[in-house]
Amino acid sequence: MSNSVLVFDLTVDPEALSKSEISGIRFAFAVSGILAVAFGGLVLFWPEATLSVLATLFGLYFLAAGVVHVVRGIFTGGAGVGGRVLSILLGMLLVVAGIVTIRNPLNSFVLLAMVIGISWIIEGVVGLVETAHDSSRWFGWLFGIFGIVAGTVVLLLPADSLAVLVWVGGIFLVGSGMIQLVQAFTFGKRASA
Repeated sequence: MSNSVLVFDLTVDPEALSKSEISGIRFAFAVSGILAVAFGGLVLFWPEATLSVLATLFGLYFLAAGVVHVVRGIFTGGAGVGGRVLSILLGMLLVVAGIVTIRNPLNSFVLLAMVIGISWIIEGVVGLVETAHDSSRWFGWLFGIFGIVAGTVVLLLPADSLAVLVWVGGIFLVGSGMIQLVQAFTFGKRASA
């Protein structure tokens, strides 16, 4: 039996990607960022929305973000295997969370808060480890830290205040969306030059 260790590379090297792969990743960042800003804006400007509507908005975001992660993991051939697998797994988790949230919006808001918090922490960890070796790296790290902090706040305060969840959720969605939009413009710039 061999004592070898299997190591998955979790970085994305834009210089190893084709122009179409770079464009695809940038498009994925842009779509995810626009959706996050739009849903976050709705949550922030419509705080009196019923829990059902709020849960459905988060469910739609999870569903869309999950599909984007799965597609990015499948079609980014030049990325490391570990990063692709991690992206696909996160995407599947987000799709399942989105479906569960949309189908049962009022069953347990505390459970929804926990799913949101855990999803943001996982998305934050992915943002930290799935970095590129170009100028978008810092935005990936910022996104990761932002996700971990927001997810932790939601996990620590799931039922104490719905207003906190609404504001933290809205701020996270707008903030992460803006960061992803910046990544859409900065990812692979050095490689495509």
